[in-house]
Amino acid sequence: MTATTAASQNTAWDGFAEGPWTDEINVRDFVQRNYTPFDGDASFLAGPTEKTLRVWDTLDKKYLSVERERRVYDVDTETPADIDAFPAGYISEDDNVIVGLQTDVPTKRAMMPNGGWRMVEQAIKEAGKEVNPDVKKIFTSYRKTHNDAVFDIYTPRIRAARSSHIVTGLPDAYGRGRIIGDYRRVALYGVDKLIEDKLAAKDASLDKGFSEHWARYREEHAEQIKALKKLKKMAADYGFDISGPATNAHEAVQWTYFGYLASVKSQDGAAMSIGRLSPFFDIYFERDLANGTLTEEDAQEIIDALVLKLRIVRFLRTEDYDQIFSGDPYWATWSDAGFSSDGRHQVTKTSFRLLQTLRNLGPAPEPNITIFWDPALPEGYKEFCSAISIETSSIQYESDKQIRDQWGDDAAIACCVSPMPVGKQMQFFGARVNAAKSLLYAINGGRDEVTGKQVTEGHTPITGDGPLDFDEVWQKYEEMLDWVVGTYVEALNIIHYCHDKYAYEAVEMALHDSDIVRTMGCGIAGLSIVADSLSAIKYAKVTPIRDESGLVVDYKTEGEFPFYGNDDDRADDIAATVVHTVMQKIKEIPMYRDAIPTQSVLTITSNVVYGKATGSFPSGHKAGTPFAPGANPENGADNHGMVASMLSVGKLDYNDALDGISLTNTITPSGLGRNKDEQVKNLVGVLDAGFIMDNADAEIHPA
Repeated sequence: MTATTAASQNTAWDGFAEGPWTDEINVRDFVQRNYTPFDGDASFLAGPTEKTLRVWDTLDKKYLSVERERRVYDVDTETPADIDAFPAGYISEDDNVIVGLQTDVPTKRAMMPNGGWRMVEQAIKEAGKEVNPDVKKIFTSYRKTHNDAVFDIYTPRIRAARSSHIVTGLPDAYGRGRIIGDYRRVALYGVDKLIEDKLAAKDASLDKGFSEHWARYREEHAEQIKALKKLKKMAADYGFDISGPATNAHEAVQWTYFGYLASVKSQDGAAMSIGRLSPFFDIYFERDLANGTLTEEDAQEIIDALVLKLRIVRFLRTEDYDQIFSGDPYWATWSDAGFSSDGRHQVTKTSFRLLQTLRNLGPAPEPNITIFWDPALPEGYKEFCSAISIETSSIQYESDKQIRDQWGDDAAIACCVSPMPVGKQMQFFGARVNAAKSLLYAINGGRDEVTGKQVTEGHTPITGDGPLDFDEVWQKYEEMLDWVVGTYVEALNIIHYCHDKYAYEAVEMALHDSDIVRTMGCGIAGLSIVADSLSAIKYAKVTPIRDESGLVVDYKTEGEFPFYGNDDDRADDIAATVVHTVMQKIKEIPMYRDAIPTQSVLTITSNVVYGKATGSFPSGHKAGTPFAPGANPENGADNHGMVASMLSVGKLDYNDALDGISLTNTITPSGLGRNKDEQVKNLVGVLDAGFIMDNADAEIHPA
């Protein structure tokens, strides 16, 4: 044990149960030995303080209202973003509980040109600002960007797939995200201990001899150490010395937030999750409450202040990006609840405090509060979740058992449905392929049904005017998927090679173990359309309709056929087979840095963009209309109720989609009961019933 560690233990760690975490970086061990499960209800909670309301009011009137009016409040065009690039900034004089802004002014956006200059320049101009010619010269003449490198390497087939929208949303011009730094480490150990740990890991490689892996390992550790030193400087600009561990609850939250703030100051990832924080914070809150240095009002004010800051993270995005994602979300996903492997639930008082922010500050999409649900969670907590969902429609629910069995009890969601153990794993994010459009390409032999362009060669179209034969269509679909998946993974390998080289997430990776697991987060869109269309071809009579060039542009479907989403095995098995087939093809391809391939059935909001670029289907889905989101049945096709749709989704094998399966349901409160109490209890019942299934993650948003 080092002198630094021993001193920390005698002061900052006073009263905490000791264990392996005192001698090694092991936040999970600390949490497991020290957190206090809470079985009560919400009656202990406090409302917003006057200070909280004043800060929120100032923020809304001076900044958010302007942003709502003109889309972007302001953009800094002079300073390329970095951890310590901007001086300290505040919302108001009252903004002194949890401090720290991305730039020096609330909601002012920074440019992050390491990802690519083209998108930065476009976004600046769309915001009504002018680029700085000196900055432009640096990132177009002297400094190669990630985007430059990607397009230097891209193959003709990748460019063709990208432009035809059979693959869309690739992170080839912005940060990849899906990396959850273990921000708790900053609070528990202090930055000096983390630097010491990274130096030791770097030095441990000295005797291994040169290899590409060895060189990269040492260089990445050097970058991580530099980032940690910048983190210390950034915190010092706000008047805090974070070299050592946090000594109380306020510092624990502030130190943790500084770690997260460093990440969003330096990376514009598509998903910047904050991790699993409530049990960790609660340990400090419980200690301070017990020794009389904190009140419940203080505790709530701290959590409110943190959440307020998370609500105003902003990245410089283009209008096209906003269209893909229906705005500019960044998915600061905060995962909570669930169970520990020893059978204790992880609901704490701070789990309640987090949900209370939705009352104290009002509803908001960020942070993306995600509850790891299990029917065995305490009733008081389940009912509070249900009540807040009904009031705000701002909570997402995931299957705790599925996540815990596969990823452990310190896992968190790295976007919407993508789980990983915090600080021990990262994901190479990969957007998703248009599995529905791939079916149309199979029928047309690689010609685009919208443009008529021959996108890929070597595939023969289905000919003749007679009804489509299921076996022939399926064979051609499999062959087309070989090309689509191969092209897709080739693009992902290129993107992540270039990300590591030109836009490395140094501070986020500094808050990981030195040796980590990497996954490749692949995904598909349009599952329900594929399943329903193949079902129509198999069980009904589908006749292609061609234009004058012979291109199939529509279909005449006669007879009945089962739709996916009604707990009908005929259609549901087709959906499961499609997911399995795509995943098997992904697994056959070598991954960059030996990443483990995973798959999600998730579209976020890109289902709208995919739909615009896609033609008509045998199922009756019309050209240009939005796809159903994620693993959802087609809109209007699930006519047997929500439970039946849950059961259909539950037939998808989680082993084929370890990156997550998304089912989004909308429930109106009036449909749950005649009064609030009845609605709350009935929603709890719906959630309990839904998560008894073996194979589904779900997002349920009552509205």
